[in-house]
Amino acid sequence: MKLPYVSGSSEGLPAEAKAVYERVRQRRGAGGFLPLDLALLHSPNLADGWNSLLGAVRTRSSLPDDIREICICRPALINKAWFEWNHHAPILEAAAGFTREMMSVVEQLNPTDQGALNDRQWAVLQYCDDMTRDIAVPDEALKLMQQAGFTEKEVVEITITCAAYNMVSRFLVALDVGEANSSPPKFSSKL
Repeated sequence: MKLPYVSGSSEGLPAEAKAVYERVRQRRGAGGFLPLDLALLHSPNLADGWNSLLGAVRTRSSLPDDIREICICRPALINKAWFEWNHHAPILEAAAGFTREMMSVVEQLNPTDQGALNDRQWAVLQYCDDMTRDIAVPDEALKLMQQAGFTEKEVVEITITCAAYNMVSRFLVALDVGEANSSPPKFSSKL
């Protein structure tokens, strides 16, 4: 990382910062702090907001695992946030009914057809690509989402998830959190 990680200990910190450390530790569970947390905790107040937002995105939306993880993996791939990719690609691959053939489409930087992805997965992939690359989403991409049967609530949750993980990927890459920037994963297709 381009900065030193903070200590994983809240020893000697003010009570408010200790409370933030505990909330982050509680969300992470038995695995403890990730390098991402140890970078964010340089600023406990912002780490607290991040923890709350990302906790909600990961656990409080109505999105099924495959859709949520496509929203996370596409910004990671496009932004070359390998720390994020390495954490979330296995979660996507483990999603119920998600196959290796489906994953091979998600791994492509510029897929030209949906391959094994169903219409919903393909619409989300394209929507997240538009959000990540161009920010402004063309009307056709939103229309494809609606044709795939996504409700307004789901479109909002997909948009928030993709936007949040664009934020995550940019933070990770800017500071080289996890020292992963120079270690792209091996893909079945060329990037």
